[in-house]
Amino acid sequence: MKPLTVTDRPAPATGRAVWHRRAALLPAGYLGALAVLAFAHPFAPDWYWLAVHLLLLGAATNAILVWSAHFTAAVLRVPPPPHRRGEILRLAVLNAGVVAVLTGGGTDRAWLGLAGAAAVFAAVAGHLAWLAARLRAALPARFAVTVRYYSAAAVALLTGIPAGAWMLVADSPVRARILLFHAHVNLLGWIMLTVLGTVLTLWPTVLRTRMDPAAVTAARAALPAATSAILLVTIGVLAWWPPVAASGLALFAAAVTITAIPAARTALHKPPDSFAAWSIAAGTGWLLVALAVDAATLLTARTAGAAADGFGAVLTPLLLGSVAQILLGALAYLLPMALGGGPARVRERTTALDRHGAQRLAMTNTALLVLMVPAGPYVRIALAFLLLAALVQFLLPAVRMLLTDRRQAS
Repeated sequence: MKPLTVTDRPAPATGRAVWHRRAALLPAGYLGALAVLAFAHPFAPDWYWLAVHLLLLGAATNAILVWSAHFTAAVLRVPPPPHRRGEILRLAVLNAGVVAVLTGGGTDRAWLGLAGAAAVFAAVAGHLAWLAARLRAALPARFAVTVRYYSAAAVALLTGIPAGAWMLVADSPVRARILLFHAHVNLLGWIMLTVLGTVLTLWPTVLRTRMDPAAVTAARAALPAATSAILLVTIGVLAWWPPVAASGLALFAAAVTITAIPAARTALHKPPDSFAAWSIAAGTGWLLVALAVDAATLLTARTAGAAADGFGAVLTPLLLGSVAQILLGALAYLLPMALGGGPARVRERTTALDRHGAQRLAMTNTALLVLMVPAGPYVRIALAFLLLAALVQFLLPAVRMLLTDRRQAS
């Protein structure tokens, strides 16, 4: 084997690389648990609820806390922290809460779920306070709007958590409305506001090109539209005024489109050529599909209960099509970069995560398209296994990369 030269030799792991390697194991662990649940779901009565919360509360929320802090420090040009004790504490509290929520919700131990919800609330409140402190202390920055997206997203989750906790212990005629409120404020607020804020700077970076000149202006215009949209949706589902909720969804779609136009121009200038870029692009497209399906579901349901029962049709494009694909695409780009080790190691990791990327994307999105139309149970089972196979194809090299780098650093 050719000996390593000075330029080829992997650079020693930095404190940032060690941190991101360890932090990345958290969302990877929840995604792995989601894959295990796919095989064990016949033995888990509440498997669907568990699957949704493993993806959103487990994988996505951990990724958001870690990477929103990273991007906040980058766009505000905050000096590297002397330690990460505060961030470690927030993640520890968050994951203790997530495990308690999953355990309590899956075993009908309401008190445990409530304690877990309180812990998640405390962790996100601490994260919001950290974001606010960084904004106050920072000098004016061009991309500060990204941090405002993160702050609005955290406020949305803090609003949605009590609704979820209430549903663990109460059953009433308005339960369906609370469920719809909880789902919309968390998905559109916590997840999608974070996505819109991050894609502003992440998208041109993934494409390795310059940002469109209108991107920042578009992001600033889209934020009040998106937050107003969430307010309309939540009022509409709580009061059960479907036209109001549907108008909110239309406004949110308009906000997404405002940010997507400069992103599309950037892609025309430098077309996507990686799994990360195509996965993020596909996830954005599925978000618009999900918003349309959501509006149709609300407008055609006679009652809030019927809308809640039909919300599964919305979750397929929203969770599997949008959230999961954007999450995997972002991780496919960010992990190789954050783990450091020099350009050669970054290229090696990126190549590993890009391997069979076209096949995974085609398999995932074809399966999702077929799932959107009526199909027999055996067809749906086969499609679910295709989606699971695509997830495992990503997880195996990602976990191998994290564990290999850990051994090399130790």
